[in-house]
Amino acid sequence: MMPVVTFDAGMTLVELDLDFLARRVGERGISVAPAALRAAAPSAWQHYDERVEAGGVHGRLWHELIAEILTGAGAEHVMPAVEWLWDQQTQQNLFRAPIADMVALARRLHREGVRTAVISNSEGRLAELLAEVGIADAFEHVVDSGRLGIEKPDPRIFAHTLALLGVAPDTPAVHVGDSWSADVAGALAAGWRAVWYGRRAAPVADPRVAHARDAAETFAALARW
Repeated sequence: MMPVVTFDAGMTLVELDLDFLARRVGERGISVAPAALRAAAPSAWQHYDERVEAGGVHGRLWHELIAEILTGAGAEHVMPAVEWLWDQQTQQNLFRAPIADMVALARRLHREGVRTAVISNSEGRLAELLAEVGIADAFEHVVDSGRLGIEKPDPRIFAHTLALLGVAPDTPAVHVGDSWSADVAGALAAGWRAVWYGRRAAPVADPRVAHARDAAETFAALARW
C-alpha cells in the first residue's frame, strides 16, 4: 500500500517573503530596505513564537509579527499598512517564498510514487498561490480550509484528503507541519503520524511523532517509518 505524505503550507513549504513585503508597503508610502527587514525578522519571530506558546490568536499574531518586523527595520506609523496587508492576504499572500529543500523533498516523494498533498489552514486561494510561485506540481491536491470550511486540527480535514486521493481510510499517512496544535495534534487525532517541522520543533515522547529542522531530517523521519 503506497503511503500518503501531506504538508502544511505556511512555514513548511513557503515562508514570509521579505522582498515582497518591502514592495507591498512601498505601495503605501513606506520605504524600507529588504536587508533591514531581514535584520529585524529574527527578533520578531522569537517574540511571535513566545506569543504562540502563550495561546495567541492567529490573526492578531500575524498583525503583531508584520508590525514588529517593519518597525524593527526602521519604519514608522505602520499599523494602517499592516491592516491593509491583512485585507490583501487573500489576493497577495505575503507567505510566498518557497522553502527550497522542502519543496525538493515533496517533489522527490511525488516522483517516487508517494501520494502527496497539502493540508493548510488558509484563506481560500492557496492552490492559486502555490501555482503562482511554481510549486503546485509537487502535489496531487491542495486542501485549503478557506474553501473546505474545516480547519486543522479537526480530523475531518485529514479524512477528506484521503478521500480526495482515492485511498482507503486506513492508508498509512504522515503529515508534516510546523504547528503542534494544528498539524501534529490534528494528524494524531486522525490516526496519522506526524513530523513536527521547523524552528519550534523538539523531541517528544511519542513514537508517532518525529521532529525535524530541515528537509534532510524530515526525509530521515519518513524513511524510518
